[in-house]
Amino acid sequence: MSAPESEPATRPSHPSPLEDEGALELLRDGRLEVAGRLVEATNMTLYCSITLGTRTAACVYKPVRGERPLWDFPDGTLAAREVAAFEVSQATGWQIVPPTVYREGPFGPGMCQLWIDTEREVDLMRLVRSRNPVVRRMAVFDAVINNADRKGGHLLPLPTGHVYGVDHGVCFSAEDKLRTVLWQWRGKPLAREAVATLTKLERDIESGQLGRRLRDLLTLAEVEATWTRIKRLLETGLHPYPSRDWPAIPWPPM
Repeated sequence: MSAPESEPATRPSHPSPLEDEGALELLRDGRLEVAGRLVEATNMTLYCSITLGTRTAACVYKPVRGERPLWDFPDGTLAAREVAAFEVSQATGWQIVPPTVYREGPFGPGMCQLWIDTEREVDLMRLVRSRNPVVRRMAVFDAVINNADRKGGHLLPLPTGHVYGVDHGVCFSAEDKLRTVLWQWRGKPLAREAVATLTKLERDIESGQLGRRLRDLLTLAEVEATWTRIKRLLETGLHPYPSRDWPAIPWPPM
């Protein structure tokens, strides 16, 4: 195992867990009203308002009935995979995925995720190609969840410097399918923080709450494959290399 790289001098800022808890309560229990549809999305993706008492926010609602069948993701639903990605994100403590729940909505059960207003002045192409430590965390996260579609447009930068990632419906396959625009750390030693986080994730999937939660959302084979990928990352101590067996970058990349 290669020696892990040291921590960056300054830690990236991110929202507090209290903010996430409040958002999750709103998403779970609030009244959902559809305002429009995001037409560029492949599957039905609805822009909504959600209200609970005096609190109101915008969110994205993706009903299961609006999903198009995928031959390489035949089991479960894309909505459940989105929620599973949020569960892993929370377990890392990195808060990569915005608050996300599985709930009933106007068009049946589906994924409901807090809408994120981004920093519009950020050059996404430059961010994708950067050595930003927040983006590096996302590269590790994608390797864990086996993200088959990490496009540049799926990065949501905030004015605080935090970067969220969205659109995780095609993740967690039991077969290696990592396709991403974040290959700048390929073959590099994992940061010490990443090693510590992966060690905790391995335990939490094997015998902790995360493993139980993922088994409710994914197939047993997919949960076991996730644990195996984490174990492989820890054994090599390196960011993965692109595969030679399939395209390493999604299309379109942005």
